[in-house]
Amino acid sequence: MADRLTRITTALAVGIVAVIAAVISYRHAYELVRTHGETGFTARLVPFTVDGLIWAASMVILDASRRKQRVPTLAKWSLAVGIVATIGANVAHGLNHGPTGALVSAWPALALVGSFELLMTLTRNAASQARTPEQAQSAEPALMEPEPGHTKVEHNPEQAVLADYVASLNGPGKPLSQRALAERHGIDRRKVKQIITTVAQT
Repeated sequence: MADRLTRITTALAVGIVAVIAAVISYRHAYELVRTHGETGFTARLVPFTVDGLIWAASMVILDASRRKQRVPTLAKWSLAVGIVATIGANVAHGLNHGPTGALVSAWPALALVGSFELLMTLTRNAASQARTPEQAQSAEPALMEPEPGHTKVEHNPEQAVLADYVASLNGPGKPLSQRALAERHGIDRRKVKQIITTVAQT
């Protein structure tokens, strides 16, 4: 319960920071695009292409990580280009106010990228923890002990039949019949008879 609460509160904090940083970063990018020749609807859409590229590349990387596959090279390059573009746009927006202004203007972009990657890390960890109980449950049948009275087959059915028959000779009551051995191990009665004959001769 405590781990789940920690993940939820962390996700909320990261989400809030990401939204605030995205709004500020978009405003910086929009003003930069508008002052460099683009106006109207085009100027409003250009900043979305940068953030959209980061989102798409991160989703591809997340999907590859969850499937335990190799991350596509194009996704890595796209993510890197998107990060450089959004930080560069914010730095350029603040250059008119000197180095300090550039750093202040770049901070929302850095916070946006960092928050987004933290959110992806939380998602990957949650998916990994969800797979662990399923894998443990699927592995349980392999760890089950054989039923009482049945001999575990180590190599082949013939050896199992031989081990069962010899054990019944040393145990109380009558030895196991050919029919019982054949049904237990799923082999022909004639094969069981040959194995029992070999034991008797020995």
